[in-house]
Amino acid sequence: MIRLMSLLYLALSLSACGIAETGAAAAAGGASEVEQARQAKQQEARVQQQLDAAYQQAAQRRQSAEADSK
Repeated sequence: MIRLMSLLYLALSLSACGIAETGAAAAAGGASEVEQARQAKQQEARVQQQLDAAYQQAAQRRQSAEADSK
């Protein structure tokens, strides 16, 4: 009986470790996805700023060209 209880305890202990490990891996994966999403938003903001700057520069060049042609 003691042997059976020991084996049962050992089996439950090992299965609990797997469950905890799976939970930890899922949490780490979730944190990684959050970080990737944050970096993607930052990259999007940088690209938008670059586009805005390029549009503004093009508008200034157009205005300068129009002023020079008059």
